[in-house]
Formats: sequence, C-alpha cells, structure tokens
Amino acid sequence: MANTNETATVNSPSGVGGKVGGDKYEAVIGLEIHAQLQTESKLFCGDSAAFGGAPNTHISAITMGHPGTLPKTNKKAVEYAIKMGLACNCEIVKDNYFARKNYFYPDLPKGYQTSQHTTPICKGGIVPITTSEGAKDVELNRIHLEEDAGKSIHDIEDDYTCVDLNRAGVPLIEIVTEPCLHSSEEAYQYVTEVRKLVQWIGVCDGNMEEGSLRCDANVSIRLKGEKSLGTKVEVKNLNSIRNVKKAIDYEIARMIAIVEDGGKIVQQTRSFNADNDTTFSMRDKEEANDYRYFACPDLSPFHLTDEFIKGIEGALPKLPKQLIASYQNDFGLSAYDAAQLCDEKETSDYFNAVAKESKNYKAIVNWITGPIKQYLNDSNLSIGALKLPAKTLGALIQLIDEGKVNFSVAATRIFPVLLQSDKQPLQVAEELNLLQVSDTNELEGWVDEAISKMPDKVAEYKKGKKGLIGLFVGEVKKLSKGKADPKVVTELLQKKLG
Repeated sequence: MANTNETATVNSPSGVGGKVGGDKYEAVIGLEIHAQLQTESKLFCGDSAAFGGAPNTHISAITMGHPGTLPKTNKKAVEYAIKMGLACNCEIVKDNYFARKNYFYPDLPKGYQTSQHTTPICKGGIVPITTSEGAKDVELNRIHLEEDAGKSIHDIEDDYTCVDLNRAGVPLIEIVTEPCLHSSEEAYQYVTEVRKLVQWIGVCDGNMEEGSLRCDANVSIRLKGEKSLGTKVEVKNLNSIRNVKKAIDYEIARMIAIVEDGGKIVQQTRSFNADNDTTFSMRDKEEANDYRYFACPDLSPFHLTDEFIKGIEGALPKLPKQLIASYQNDFGLSAYDAAQLCDEKETSDYFNAVAKESKNYKAIVNWITGPIKQYLNDSNLSIGALKLPAKTLGALIQLIDEGKVNFSVAATRIFPVLLQSDKQPLQVAEELNLLQVSDTNELEGWVDEAISKMPDKVAEYKKGKKGLIGLFVGEVKKLSKGKADPKVVTELLQKKLG
C-alpha cells in the first residue's frame, strides 16, 4: 500500500483528466485569498504598513503585544473590507467583533492572531469568471478582516531562522470561496479576477511577488456523482497565479494516484516547490477547534450604520462588467474592444480622459491597444507612467481625422517625439514637414510619375487587376515622402487609370 502522506507515482500532472483513473474522479477546490490592504498603518496600531524597510523597524510595543498595550481598530481597513464586500455582492454584517485565534509560530509575536474568522464582516457573494467551459459565478463563503503574521527567513543563517516582524499586524482581508471549483483552470481564472478586482477598487496592489496577495488552495477528490466531500489537503502561500494552477494540478494527480494504489489521503497542510512544480507535506492540518477562538477582550465590538455603508457604496468606481456594458452602449465599441480597455483600471481611466478630448472612440482604442501598448511593453512601463497627456493624444487623433497626417506617419514619426517633449502634434508635424498634401495639382505630378514608372502594371490594371491600385498608391507615398493624402491619391489614380 502507498504511504498515505507522500508517496504516489505522479507523472506530468495535468489535472483529473490526465491521470490513471482520472475520468472516475471529480476535483473539489476551495480557495482562500489573503489580500493586504493598502492602508498607511497597521490594523490595530500606527506602525507603518509599508512593504520593505530594514527588518524589525516597523514595529512597536503594540505590534509586539507587550503587556499593558491596547490596540485600536483601523477605520480605513474596515472601509476597504466593506468596499470589497460590496464589489462582490456580499451581505455586509453590521455588528462586528474580533476574535483571538490561538496558535504558536515564531513570527506571530503575540502568540495569537486577531481575526474575524468566526464573525466575518462580509457574508456570501459571488465573483463571475469565464473559462473554456463558459461563464460561472464563483460562490463566496465570506470575506473577513485579520492581521498578518511576520516573516520567518530560513536562508540567511545556516543554523538559525531569522524573524522579521515588520509585516506583523498589517491588515488583511481573507476572501474564502465555497468548495465550488472543479478544475485548476477555474481556480486560475478566479484568482485572476480577484487580483484584478482588488486593484480596480484600490484596496490592494495585488503584488503577489511581495506577498500582498497570497492564495491557499484546499483540494480534495471524490468519485463523480458523489455528494460528500473527500479528505482535503491545503496547499499554503501560493505566490503566483501560475503556481496556483500548477499546485492544484499536482495535488489532484497525487491524490488520484494514492487512491488508485489503495492508499488513504491524510488531511494535512502542504507547501509548493516552484523548482519542480510539486507539493510537500508541512504538518497535519489543524481543525478550527484547535485554535480556541474567543472574542478579543482588548477590542470593542463595532457597529456599521446604513449611512456609513452607503457612503462607501457611493464612492465605488464602476466595476469592469458595468464599464464594458457602458462602453458598448455609450461609445459603440465592440465587446472585444471594451474588454481590452477594462483589463486594468489605469487603462480605462486613460481612455475616459482621452474620450473627453476626442469623439473618435474607435481611434482611441486603436491607439491604446496599438502603438501605446507596444511602447509600454517595450519600455516595461504601466500606462500610469505614460508621458502622453490625454489632451495631446486627442489632438493627434484630430490631426488624422482632419486628413493632415495619416496614421502610419502619426504612429512612427510624431508619437515618439510627443513622448519625449511637451510639443503639440501639429507643431511636430510642421517641424518635421509631415503635413499631408491634399492639393490636387501637386499630387498629380507624383501620380503621373508613379504611372510612368510602371507601364506594365498599368496594362495589367486595365485588364482587370484592380488590386494593383495599392502598388501605385505606395509608389506615390514613396515619391512624396509620406506627405501625399492616400485618399485623394487613390481617387486620382482611379480616374487616370480608367
């Protein structure tokens, strides 16, 4: 019989369908996402909540839980938790208190964690996702507030573990799903949507590398058609969306291999090894009663008024789903273009700003998803760092709409200059002698020259190869050094070529 904790032959884990016996089983997955709130101070004291800093410098007697110290709840953290709850259509619980979750870790200085695990501020809710199987609403169990622990560091000293308590007490929301996910793809899309959402409403920066967003995956398997849940395993602290998918795929395959080999799955906590895409056991999993929850005597319960909640709701930005519908209805954009703009809030904010300067909404999309996106990717920048004011891009689009320059010239010659200066598009076009020539008399000279250079192509055109018109337009463009208005040139060529 297989070792129930570890041993199972797992080859190229690829989910339920990719393993021996995989067609017999269904995976059941629940996710817990910890999102660090973007407050300036910690959840229960004024210590800095900023990332970084020399080890153990963002701490005080309150963070350390020294006798005689009294914590005080951070109002902004409460607001952010409500904000996320409203964005996920949760029920906001008006009467709240914090509990002590008792367990020992060297990076938990008080010997307990202050959490709302038993009395969440937000209940229920959904997060919509789309996978290859279609649309699905991921059901939430709760969103609750809690403080973070510190950080144990094992790779500085050979014989010792170092502890940095800067992160201890930083405010978190824990977003807990129901066990309603059934594949690593669904989990991947869900974490992607949550990360996008916390960034969109401004409660968390979503930086998984810095630990601002971390995910724990609870994974079990059962025979297809069964209703009861199997023994679950929790994979802790997954710090990238890709690793969430890989860890779940590996666990599903490992569990199936154990069961198929006659073994028994043991409830335990595991960690993910990103070097070889496997998981390994850390400890047997604690049950909730092991934590001995009780109401924290040092923190007063707090009540949320309807007015307070409505104020937060009124300040919420339009969420991506709402904005996509708005862009389609108000600006006539396609579903694809609208979704492109809503990938990141900074992108939609920039579009909205440019849309106040130009009514050519499709052109704005083309610029944002074309030249601007390419420049940002090449420069490894976010759109928030783009040094092209909305008013300037609006003026550039107007220059094209008026036929003074074409898109190609604007993108390759004018746009790079605008990124490096405060000049206006018309000024740059004039300085570089790029304004299009629409005067028929001047254009006719270039058109006649282009025709005279290609008599064989003229004959072919007259025999019916009308697609050659582009060749002549290209030649005129070359002769005019890009200054000829292609629309007028095309009309002249068609007239002269019959």
